Amino acid sequence: MSDITSSERVLALDDRQLGAAADAAGTGDAARQPIRPAVAQAAQLARAAEGRARDRQHVKGKLTARERLDLLLDTGSFEEVGRFCGGDIQGGRAGAAVITGFGEVYGRKVAVYAQDFSVRGGTLGVAEGRKICRLMDQALSLQVPIVAIVDSGGARIQEGVAALSEYGHIFRRTCEASGFVPQVSLILGPCAGGAVYCPALTDLIVMTRENSNMFVTGPDVIRASTGESISMDDLGGGAVHNTVSGVAHYLGADEADAIDYVRTVLAYLPSNALCEPPTYAYMATRADREVAARLATVVPDNDRQPYDVLDVIRCVVDYGEFVQVHELFAPNAVTGFACIDGRPVGIVANQPNVLAGSLDVDASEKIARFVRLCDAFNLPVVTLVDTPGYKPGAEQEHAGIIRRGAKVIYAYANAQVPLVTVILRKAFGGAYIVMGSKAIGADLNYAWPSSQIAVLGATGAVNIIHRKDLQKAKDAGHDVEQVRAEYAAEYERTTVNANLSMETGQIDAMIDPEQTREVLEDALKLLAGKRRERRTPKHHGNQPL
Repeated sequence: MSDITSSERVLALDDRQLGAAADAAGTGDAARQPIRPAVAQAAQLARAAEGRARDRQHVKGKLTARERLDLLLDTGSFEEVGRFCGGDIQGGRAGAAVITGFGEVYGRKVAVYAQDFSVRGGTLGVAEGRKICRLMDQALSLQVPIVAIVDSGGARIQEGVAALSEYGHIFRRTCEASGFVPQVSLILGPCAGGAVYCPALTDLIVMTRENSNMFVTGPDVIRASTGESISMDDLGGGAVHNTVSGVAHYLGADEADAIDYVRTVLAYLPSNALCEPPTYAYMATRADREVAARLATVVPDNDRQPYDVLDVIRCVVDYGEFVQVHELFAPNAVTGFACIDGRPVGIVANQPNVLAGSLDVDASEKIARFVRLCDAFNLPVVTLVDTPGYKPGAEQEHAGIIRRGAKVIYAYANAQVPLVTVILRKAFGGAYIVMGSKAIGADLNYAWPSSQIAVLGATGAVNIIHRKDLQKAKDAGHDVEQVRAEYAAEYERTTVNANLSMETGQIDAMIDPEQTREVLEDALKLLAGKRRERRTPKHHGNQPL
């Protein structure tokens, strides 16, 4: 972290500019002297404000807004906009409860705003709302990502409806920016009431284990309304929103970890929807071939035996580096960013270690939103399939598996980025169709030799197709399990194997596991020239929500 704060840098620049203006007027040093006391007063005011912020934040185990910006942005790259806007220099108030400006993350420009809890509890009033809206307007003009650091007590009660209206202005701009520039929200303090919808409308939400809270109605209101007693963490803490509600996409161990995650994610995304994602130098080595060869042993021969799909992912991506999104939510599905041959991609996979990789309502929404994110920002989607189907049960039906499962269909069917799918083991029923099948719009589909593709698994199918035969065998005193096994073996030979899908064109090629990385590299190179096309003149579709 730099010894010079961002406010001191800006004030020093203002001082030089004022001096240069006086020299240009031909008045020299004498003309500059009356200005210097005002500049010095402002600089002292800024230093005192940061000192108070440190005193108030550090005792809570929190960083100041400016310290957070120093961690987020490349050293020395922050250019503040409107430092004293909303303040009163003569009255001793340094500025509004939000810091706005531009900086760089890995050398690429981003717009940032950080709410300052040390100033009026970080509450949002008219001055703060206007600063944020102005920054967002500039970000859209410059076509750069927007990062929000949230630490606020909500709307400033003293300003009434005028403060609430500013949230409306921010909501509208967030919606305008959605899908055009990446938007990331860092929740590093309280975020309550209507304020929660500012981050809720953005692409990614990052929270921390401590001090990070989001809720529409707080514990006191709930206690008064329903009599229910609950803590802030249990109601809307980082752990709850990462594991239960799915509102947040990453749980940082602390503020530094959360901020580092944001920097990492931005490295995979383009600055806007009109740009291609950044590419990185990558040179294949002998180690890559050794890692690829391990794929032959990752997936068990027994199709009922679980395994960790992350082992597969790490064998096919550059350096084994995989940045998960929604890691703690719906763990029966895995989503995240990686690079293949230096090109960023989105990875979607079923996780056989959890619920055998079946799709449920939460996994469906997790996959759908991630595919939409990748499609918005030009990241190819690689789908790794191993699923027995949708999770059965009345609970899932009543939770809306029809409506919420349809979101996966909508996401894949409308995606126009390169879509490459590999079936690792099982792909049964409707889950086979929605997980990036050729029928739903995938460009290239591959399967491992041991993969099984069918409406149902062999055992389930036999129980339906041959139920009368099984009953006859039982009545005749035959070994029903042996008869069932014989029927299942015949079903697998004639129906389940992937050769049938190859013959009908649903699978483009059968590949050995150790070929997977090489095949993905070639497929992505082939599809690199894929371009979007507008197939109908419609305004937009009516996505199931």
